[in-house]
Amino acid sequence: MADENQDHDEPVIRDKRRIDPETGEVRPVPGTAAAADAASEGTEADAAASASPEGDEGDAGDEKELTVDDILNAAQAEVEDPTAEHLADLKRVTAEYANYRKRTEANREVERERAIGAAVSVLLPVLDDLDRADKHGDLEGDTPFATIAAKLRASVEKLGLTPFGEVGEPFDPQQHEAIFQQHSDDVEVDTVADVVETGYMLGGTLLRAAKVVVKTPA
Repeated sequence: MADENQDHDEPVIRDKRRIDPETGEVRPVPGTAAAADAASEGTEADAAASASPEGDEGDAGDEKELTVDDILNAAQAEVEDPTAEHLADLKRVTAEYANYRKRTEANREVERERAIGAAVSVLLPVLDDLDRADKHGDLEGDTPFATIAAKLRASVEKLGLTPFGEVGEPFDPQQHEAIFQQHSDDVEVDTVADVVETGYMLGGTLLRAAKVVVKTPA
């Protein structure tokens, strides 16, 4: 009985599942065109796998012709010897930046003078009172009033405030405001005969015109 059991063939197990448990893909039905295509693809894949490794290495070598060192060397060469187009762009950017700095500095100076002018304008009536006091002789000597007046004038001058308007100087309609005219044989051109109110410049800006009496040629 034991010999008869050993002569029997081993059972054959056929996997007829439609879904491949390893790949999860649908298996083609035997005898169809899809099964024939799958067999053909398997044959081509085996042929490609058995190809010479030297050929694959050669293709990979062709794809790696451009290395990181090559890119860095090209960039360094561009920096050391820029093209005409890049050089023109660099000059244009440099010129635009220089113009921007000039405009910024000019605008900053204008805003500075405007702020100082707004603050100093409040003090102009006080300076006018000091001028009138000086004409009446109230600022003579070393009196406390004279000392305070001198300090105030020195302080506003440090801010850039400059007085103008002197007797005998030519009349300038851009800086002087004529409040009265009188004919005279002593002058050949319009001349300041008296300063009623001192004019002031703040840097290059006219803060207030001088009010004057003008002598005109007879």
